[in-house]
This record gives sequence, structure tokens and C-alpha cells, in this order.
Amino acid sequence: MTSTVFVGGLLWSPADQAEPQPAELLVVGGRIAAVGEHLTAPPGTERIDLQDGTLLPAFGDGHAHPVQAGLEGRFAPVRGTSLAAVLDGVRTWAAAHPDAPWIYGAGFDLALTPDGIFDAHWLDAVVGDRPVVLRGTDYHTLWCNTEALLRSGITVDTPDPPDGDIVRRADGRPVGTLREWGATDPVFAAMPRPEPAVAVAAIGEATTICAAAGLTWVQDAWVEEVDLAAYLAAAASGALVVAVNLAFRADPMGWQDQVAVFAARRDRVMAAGHELLTARTVKFFVDGVIESGTASMLEPYTDCPHSRGMPNWVPTELRKAVAAFSAAGFQVHLHAIGDAAVRDALDAIEASGDVISGGDLRPVIAHLQVIDPDDLARLPALGVISCFQPLWAQPDPLQEVLTIPRIGPRRAALQYPIGSVLADGGLISFGSDWPVTAVSPLAGLVTAVTRQTPEGEPAGGWYPRERIGLRESFTAYTAGVARQGFRDDAGTLAVGAVADLVWLAVDPSRASLAEVASASVLGTWRAGCRIH
Repeated sequence: MTSTVFVGGLLWSPADQAEPQPAELLVVGGRIAAVGEHLTAPPGTERIDLQDGTLLPAFGDGHAHPVQAGLEGRFAPVRGTSLAAVLDGVRTWAAAHPDAPWIYGAGFDLALTPDGIFDAHWLDAVVGDRPVVLRGTDYHTLWCNTEALLRSGITVDTPDPPDGDIVRRADGRPVGTLREWGATDPVFAAMPRPEPAVAVAAIGEATTICAAAGLTWVQDAWVEEVDLAAYLAAAASGALVVAVNLAFRADPMGWQDQVAVFAARRDRVMAAGHELLTARTVKFFVDGVIESGTASMLEPYTDCPHSRGMPNWVPTELRKAVAAFSAAGFQVHLHAIGDAAVRDALDAIEASGDVISGGDLRPVIAHLQVIDPDDLARLPALGVISCFQPLWAQPDPLQEVLTIPRIGPRRAALQYPIGSVLADGGLISFGSDWPVTAVSPLAGLVTAVTRQTPEGEPAGGWYPRERIGLRESFTAYTAGVARQGFRDDAGTLAVGAVADLVWLAVDPSRASLAEVASASVLGTWRAGCRIH
């Protein structure tokens, strides 16, 4: 049985301690065996000198997409700061890969045009003989060239889907911008999938990056059948570095058949017996995103008074689906951006309250960009875990160009109410939504404290009443995510807890917030085994 003792630094369990304290910590057999001064360790114990750094419970990420993150770097680089840079990335990659049947890239900035609409002809001008498909930073929007639209069967005669938006020209022809699943699914169906070995390698690289950021557990918040196969192969081969829980996406048009399918997938994961892989969650996209006008709002959009957005689910169907998956023992994880979507999610959880609470199923609502103040008290009352992406709680070009003009200043001031949820007694966890934004717990938790850009803008913070304390922020990324993941023996440095640990180079209680955000992660341990 292996053992490790950590000495020469500080220990901090944010959920249990106000600030870091000098102490030693002993790990035996993957669990914390003792905490105190001058510990006696078994013979042969590895000794780690913390060099005046701080040892904490390892971070978890409550909402991320490791497969997509790992694949993104294998395709056209489109995270440019200008339209010309994006097009040049497509042109260069296509020239370097003349045999690629499709050109794909992900992460282009929707704020590069004033209306968030991107024309197929712009892509045609750089690659016209092969289909080109680019995914926006929101991962809800596609920009396609003409060939990709044709290969996907999207033409002037294609009816508008109820759960998607095909942006059209005045004559009805598709512009090239597609929003939400009803519009984008035909493209994904036509595109070739990455080879299984490529997906497995992407998972390995992505989870290695997670470990380097101090993470030992991640919620993959959108998994399809092909992703499940890749995860199983990654776990079997040893490529999977951190623990991952899989969330299967519920389809509003066919969820009834998915209850049995998802239960069979869960059984498949359990039968494989990989300690790093679980599949206990079902993901619901209740709505879209504000910047594309597809988030579901209680009141009309300021810039489009005839629209309240695009709910992906009929509320009655959402309630039935949440009830069915909860009865099957799944945790529900609901993407809800707009205030109407948050209310629909709460209504669905409330309708299944007895089943959810009785089974300790810990429902999650992710993002919660805008919440009607009247709904804040419902979150703790229903036991909802609010999974925020703290890096979003700052001003950026997307806010200035698209979001605030779409919803106006009154609703803009309600965005990401992390402080209000905590003040009302709500449970929170943090996640990155990587690759939408960076997988950087330290930068994220500091942003929740300051609500400022890395450059310190704006002075006093962006909607500063929603700022939270540093300890609360660390807790959300440790114990908060551990609770979300049913890991009641993680997120703490208590004796008996699993030894998921992260070693930081600084004392967070004495370092500046900028120093915390950029602090080096000197080591990460999962169940006592060093993974970074």
C-alpha cells in the first residue's frame, strides 16, 4: 500500500477552513490518513516538500466538453481576432490538407460581425470545392459554405425546423448561418466523424490538460453514442487521466425511446468497471444562447420585439422527460440561459421533486445567465445545484456587440447572479464549458471574486453586487463540484477523504488575486497517485 506525506507548506480545505494553515498531511492507500503536525509516516513513505506552497482538495469541473476541446486543435484554427484571420486559418489548413474531404474548425468569435450572421459566400471565396463547417464559440452556431449546405440538404426549400434557425436571405436561400440542433443536426449527420483513434487521443490530451490545471473530475456535459465508445476505449487503454462523468443528450423529438437506450449505456459503462468513468447524467438543452437570439426569455428581445427566443422543449414535454429520466435513476443536467428557460427547468424539477429528492439525484441547472428575481428562492427550495461558468462574469466583445443590445440594460444587470444565489442559500458549483472558455479553475474562481477582466476592467467589477468571496469561490470549484458529482468523500482534506489533491505555488490568502489567477499548479494527485 503506497503512502505519501506532504510537509513544508500550508493546507487549506475551503469548505471547512477559513484560511490556509501550516500542517502536514499523510495519504495511505489513496485516502487521507492523518492531518496535523510532525506526523509519523509508515516506512517507505514518499515525502513531498510543499516549498511554502498550499495543498488543497483538487478542483472539479462541473460542465465541460473534453472531446470537443481535444479535437479542436486538430482542425482549422479559427479563433482569430478578425474575420480575415478566421478565413486565413481556413485557407491555410485546407491547403495543408488537400485530401481532407471536409474542412472543419471550431471556436470562431460570433462578435466578429455586428449581427452575428456569417455568409457562406465568404467561405466560398477561400474554399469552394469542398464543404467547410465552422462552429462558433457558443458551440450552438454553425457557419457553412455553400457546398456544406448542399451536402447537408439545406436549401431554399428546406422547411424551418421547430428547434432550430436557418438564417435566410430575402429570397429564402440560406445565408450560411445555422443555429441550434434542429438546424445543425443535418450538417453533423452529413459530416464524417473523426477516426476512433483520433477521438481517443483527443480525450487523452484533453484530460492531461485538465490534470495540469488541478482537476481530477470533469462532467462531460454532452455525450453521443460515438463519444461513449471513445471514452470506453480511452479508459481501457489508460489514455483517460482524470475521472469523467458522462451526460447523454436528451432529444426533444425522441426522448421517450432514449430512456431505455441511456439506461443500457449506463449499464455498459458500469459493466466495463473503469474507476474513472461513470454515466449517471442526462443533459437537456432547454434553450439556446442570447447572442444568437435563441435563449428563451420571459419578455421579448429588445432588438427583436416579436421574439422571446427559441425554447428547445415544450414545457409539458420537458416535465415528462425529466420525470422519466429521474425515475430511471439519472441526474438531470439542464442547460438554461434565458430567464424563461430557467423557469421551465425549475418547473420540471419541481414536478418530479419527490422522485429527485427521494433518490438524492442532485439536479443541476447550468449557466443561468439571466434569472428572474422571483425564481431565485426556488433554487435552494428544490435542492438545485447552480453550475455557473465564472469566466463569463466579465465584460467582453460578445456582451458589447450582441448580448446587451439584444436584452437591454435592465436584464443585462441580472446576468450570472452568483452572489444572489449564494445569499439565498443556494448550492453552487463551477465549470468552464471548455472549449467555449478556458479550462482554468484559478482564473475562473478569481473572476467570480472580482467580476473584472484580467486587465482589471471595469473598476469595482461588472455588476459588482454579484461578487463573492475567495473562500466561497474555491469552495464552488472543490466541494461544490464534488457534491454535484456524488463524490461525498471528495472536495475536502478531512481524514478518510479520497486523496484528490492540488498543490499551488502560492498562499491564496496572502497572494494578490492576480497572483492567484496565474499561480502555478505544481502537482495534482488523484486518489493519492500523481497525475501532474
